Amino acid sequence: MVHALIVSNILSFTFPLFFSSLCCFQLLPMNLISSPKFSSSSTKSFSFRFLLCLFLLNFFCVLSFASLRSHQYQQNHKKPIMILANLTSCSLFMGSWVYDETYPLYQSSSCPIIDSQFNCQMYGRPDTDYLKYRWKPTNCEIPRFNGLDFLLRMRGKTIMYVGDSLGRNQWQSLICMISAAVPRGAQTQYITGDPLSTYKFLDYGVSVSFYRTPYLVDIDSVLGKRILKLDDITKNSNAWRGVDVLSFNTGHWWTHKGALQGWDYMDLGGKLYQDMDRLVALERGLRTWARWIDANIDKSRTKLFFQGISPTHYNPSDWTTGTSTASSTRTCYGETVPMIGTAYPGTFPDQMGVLKEVIRDMNNPPFILDITFLSAMRKDAHPSIYSGALTSEQKANPDHSADCSHWCLAGLPDTWNQLFYTALFF
Repeated sequence: MVHALIVSNILSFTFPLFFSSLCCFQLLPMNLISSPKFSSSSTKSFSFRFLLCLFLLNFFCVLSFASLRSHQYQQNHKKPIMILANLTSCSLFMGSWVYDETYPLYQSSSCPIIDSQFNCQMYGRPDTDYLKYRWKPTNCEIPRFNGLDFLLRMRGKTIMYVGDSLGRNQWQSLICMISAAVPRGAQTQYITGDPLSTYKFLDYGVSVSFYRTPYLVDIDSVLGKRILKLDDITKNSNAWRGVDVLSFNTGHWWTHKGALQGWDYMDLGGKLYQDMDRLVALERGLRTWARWIDANIDKSRTKLFFQGISPTHYNPSDWTTGTSTASSTRTCYGETVPMIGTAYPGTFPDQMGVLKEVIRDMNNPPFILDITFLSAMRKDAHPSIYSGALTSEQKANPDHSADCSHWCLAGLPDTWNQLFYTALFF
């Protein structure tokens, strides 16, 4: 193949030269060859023909060289991956973390919107190496996030993250990443609310929203009781219509019990349940969401994503085997480096299996932003006790109060958005 390409290039370059040289020879007057003297008119005729010959020769040389350079440019500037990683040889979500001094992409102090719960540097985290890691897929390279490029590609469009606080984590990350790249003085607008909050980059007509709904399906209040309606998504879904890019997530709230449980009863098929198998409930809720997506979302109009289940790091036995360093505490507190290698020794969230099964049955499936494995390797990237949501007493007792569920900003969710950017545009 390579030899054929070389021969083709040589022929494309030399044939025009041969042709133009032949023309030059034929244009020469024969009396110039046979006689040492020739008339003034012959001289003028020869001069014209010779200049014409040089022009043709130069033209074919330039044309051939330009063609060769164009071919070489196309060969050397192919994009490393296509838009859907599962349709190419690029395994976006399998790889390892590498230390990179050019990270992070922004400083938390310069971002206009980070919850105190995620702002680890502001609330006293003493180390910074966790900010310096870049995700490297096993068999490809991914583009570095470019906030200005993102805005120009998305000009006049809307993006919405829908789900729980992990979706909020990613939403704020994207706003920080874009804000770090926009020109000084760019006009923005922040509209905060519940369930919908929106940040607008007015000069580009781009809005980035977060719609809070931890279960995706609806919750109604009846006689002071919270009813989780596993078969109904009507109220929430009205806010999602007409959005250009939708990214969903759910999973964590389905397993909460006690004070963290977000409902009093579940409604399934018109019957109320005080409790049921949580994975069964998750599946029923996801299938309600999936039916709505299949019936209402036109993927030629709306780009559709679903964020994989974000792992937690509350059990050090998940990472204290193999090459990992054992922790002296019972949570992620004190962890400062990622897991090494390309295999996670712990267990992955059961919710991920349910999610993949439901999406597999859809007629109009989303692109799964499968961040579970790469996030599981980042035991170092949680807020731990470095959060404005904790009191000084709570911070003094990290074994019971460390946040090993959410993620610091700047930090891991920036990688989620780099992969989101890759899947969206490349």
